[in-house]
Amino acid sequence: MFPDISSSWKNILAGEFQKPYFLELATAIEEEYVNGTCFPPKELIFSAFNHCSFEDIKVVIIGQDPYHGKGEANGLCFSVNDGVKIPPSLRNIFQEINSDLDRIFLPESGNLERWAKQGVLLLNASLTVREDQPNSHKHLKWNVFTDAVIQKISDKKEHIVFLLWGNFAQQKGSRINREKHLVLQSGHPSPMSANQKKWFGHKHFSQTNLYLKSIGKQEIEW
Repeated sequence: MFPDISSSWKNILAGEFQKPYFLELATAIEEEYVNGTCFPPKELIFSAFNHCSFEDIKVVIIGQDPYHGKGEANGLCFSVNDGVKIPPSLRNIFQEINSDLDRIFLPESGNLERWAKQGVLLLNASLTVREDQPNSHKHLKWNVFTDAVIQKISDKKEHIVFLLWGNFAQQKGSRINREKHLVLQSGHPSPMSANQKKWFGHKHFSQTNLYLKSIGKQEIEW
């Protein structure tokens, strides 16, 4: 019913997959994909986990739900497939990286798999969405699952950097043990809130790397 998830995560989440809410969720998602067009493609629903093993996590970024246009979503939050026009929120993320790290570089691709492979878990709160209907799967108990994921990372890991951008992500971060982990918060990078909520200038990317370096971990090549 669901694509395979990497063995490192399967061991951590096996209990969740057996719970009634998840079995209900799995059935509902199956019906959604049969009866309409949903994103990402079914085989990419768990891409965030398959590109970043539990053992390798250094950073967690929390998004809301996948992009809802055809060919955009690839299972990683804020990320789009190669060849897709870079969305405004991601363009603002890249601009903040340039300013923060004092470089002149705007990627031609918005595919963030390169981050995931370095230990950045790009986790959406809802892992699926209907075509052209943002937040359309919010009611399907994805939040219960992703809350459990965040809780397990907080409980079982140490010294993870959580980047919480916007009110929604910050609410999801209520389960994080802030004595064990570094939590950085700012406004959301979307154009509607970037200027009003002070997205630019938060320097999360350099702060993340300074923290990783201080605990002996390799920095992220943003």
